[in-house]
Amino acid sequence: MEAAGRKLGLIFLLLFFHSLHPDLTLADSVTPDEAKLLRDEVREMFYHAFNGYMDNAFPLDELRPMSCAGEDTLGGYALTLATEFQVSNKTVSLFETTIRVLGGLLSAHLIASDYATGMRVPSYDNQLLNLAEDLGRRLLPAFDTPTGIPFGSVNLLHGVDKHESKITSTAGGGTLTLEFGVLSRLINDPIFEQVTKNAVRGLWARRSKLNLVGAHINVFTGEWTQKDAGIGTSIDSFYEYLLKAYLLFGDEEYLYIFQEAYAAAMHYLYHDPWYVEVNMDSAAIVWPLFNSLQAFWPGLQVLAGDIDPAIRTHAAFLSVWRRYGFTPEGFNLASLTVQHGQKSYPLRPELIESTYWLYKATRDPRYLDAGRDMIASLQYGTRCPCGYCHISDVEHHNQDDHMESFFLAETVKYLWLLFDLAVGPDNLVENGPYKYVFSTEGHLLPATPQISLVREHCLYHGAYCRSEDLRQSYRVSEADNDKQESNNSRFHAGWTKARYSSDLPTFDPTAITGLIKGVCPGLTHGQKFGILYVYPTEEHHAHETEKPKEPTHEQSHSVVVLTEPNFDHALTDYSNDHNDNQTHKSDVTS
Repeated sequence: MEAAGRKLGLIFLLLFFHSLHPDLTLADSVTPDEAKLLRDEVREMFYHAFNGYMDNAFPLDELRPMSCAGEDTLGGYALTLATEFQVSNKTVSLFETTIRVLGGLLSAHLIASDYATGMRVPSYDNQLLNLAEDLGRRLLPAFDTPTGIPFGSVNLLHGVDKHESKITSTAGGGTLTLEFGVLSRLINDPIFEQVTKNAVRGLWARRSKLNLVGAHINVFTGEWTQKDAGIGTSIDSFYEYLLKAYLLFGDEEYLYIFQEAYAAAMHYLYHDPWYVEVNMDSAAIVWPLFNSLQAFWPGLQVLAGDIDPAIRTHAAFLSVWRRYGFTPEGFNLASLTVQHGQKSYPLRPELIESTYWLYKATRDPRYLDAGRDMIASLQYGTRCPCGYCHISDVEHHNQDDHMESFFLAETVKYLWLLFDLAVGPDNLVENGPYKYVFSTEGHLLPATPQISLVREHCLYHGAYCRSEDLRQSYRVSEADNDKQESNNSRFHAGWTKARYSSDLPTFDPTAITGLIKGVCPGLTHGQKFGILYVYPTEEHHAHETEKPKEPTHEQSHSVVVLTEPNFDHALTDYSNDHNDNQTHKSDVTS
């Protein structure tokens, strides 16, 4: 086993060495003028596909871009929206319905109803929110299980069929918190947030002693039916939503779980710069495979502040793209070939998403070069008469007459954001009134006070509170504005609740931060919007003039969320930490 580990490590190094020398094939770096042209080209790509759908497929679910026709692949949702869900006798995927349809309705509602963005639709009267609530309530029966982990499918009219499979994926049960949580906070009904949090708790409670989770689980018995642990297929967005639920809602329970899960993933799954699948109990390697869904991971690491390994892993993943023009669904790291039966590229966005986040973090022009290569591949390899086609075989670039909805929701969106950022951002994400969290389907979820500050005590100046008539009210005096912005107390999500009920356990504040129960600390601007987490430091009052102390940093891949482009300090800290804590491959494979 040790020899096999050394051999696998050598293969990793050889392939990674190739990825570190892009100068052998890479053209000149993208200039500012070229970045603008590329941004405009991506806009044209979007409208080519969107207009193709509207002209040839609407109201069916998705477009067949080669034959210029439509098809229902998700339950006929576009047509259902016109008649509401009351007559929809269809069994649908809980996961896909949540991230694509529920998330889309909520994101569109938040944009259409928000004065602050300048995008409010004057005639809009919560129609999309009403549809979202109706859909959400029709999905709730899926959560009626002994473990709290939901069924994978549910009928929109009759609930869960008695013959429904009791096996679901970890991602399917653990990637619902953002959409359901936002719905709860918009309609002031905690049930949606409660059931999805119970699902996460149910999965995490059944982790192995190594803090790893498997790929599939029985929702009635809680027994793992597939014990392969990884960061890709069937598990990927479970990790993603742990961190993003903390960022959006400020709920530290999600952060604690993420820190433990992330540390375990980096210890047992990470073979620098690649990731493998291992047995969740023994950590023995079972699958030395790069699968395309893993490519979201470097972007998640940027959100967590762990930049150095993100850079190396992205370079390795990008080398596979440049080898074939696309990333196949599976690439075998032992044979260095496309995995049999996994040769397709269904227009996935994950590598493009990570490219955007790494450019946002580092402003390194290599990521613009990568984006340019990706546009070229999509334009010359996948463009069809009415949209963009799947690639059925990345080695021969054979096209398939299918275009997933996420091509519009994510793939071209992240490409456009990448080059708009290079030109000088002029978009809602970079310049809007809020910080935004992207759902796993690329939907924008703003960290508004209504969504992100609902758990704060109403005595805190500036907190969002529910008044008796459930309208938003703010309590900010001009005299207190400067004071609340300058107070640097630690973000803490366990404060006494206002009028928002929840099943969360009551934390003892003295055991966590030493804060007095029921009193909210002041927050920095970043902390108000749920996007900045720092470790406890010595607190100072606003009127004190002592020189601030440097923040302390904990070891072993602790999480620090960074929002500014200057990451030099973080890179140094995490590079040192990574070197100190790097797992030897022989420790994992022996």
